[in-house]
Amino acid sequence: MKVRDIMNDTFYMVMPQDTLEKTLSIMETKKVNGLPVVDENKLLVGFIVKADIYRFLSTTGHYEACPVDWAMSKDVITAMHDESIKEAARRLRQHNIIGMPVVEQGRVIGLISIENIVDYFLTLEI
Repeated sequence: MKVRDIMNDTFYMVMPQDTLEKTLSIMETKKVNGLPVVDENKLLVGFIVKADIYRFLSTTGHYEACPVDWAMSKDVITAMHDESIKEAARRLRQHNIIGMPVVEQGRVIGLISIENIVDYFLTLEI
């Protein structure tokens, strides 16, 4: 099995200039913990999770107006669609992250999360 077999290929994205308020609203409404941040060409430029927003909110600032760019992670750990699930799981654990974008030629084509991997293992006949 490969990442492409279990990744979410329906996902939401934000842009660096979107506000943290908008981003958190999408996360809450869509019940997701992280979103890829893309530029106008849909190329990956960052990743933002709820913890980034909460950490940012613990400092003085204007939540309604602050852009995603101020709080997102710019050094993004990614997965490739054709790598093994085990390798993706190893990288999630190694970097202590909950999910990562799946990219092809710099463009986000999906997301893989701890939940996807756990769900996959729960379907196995062991």
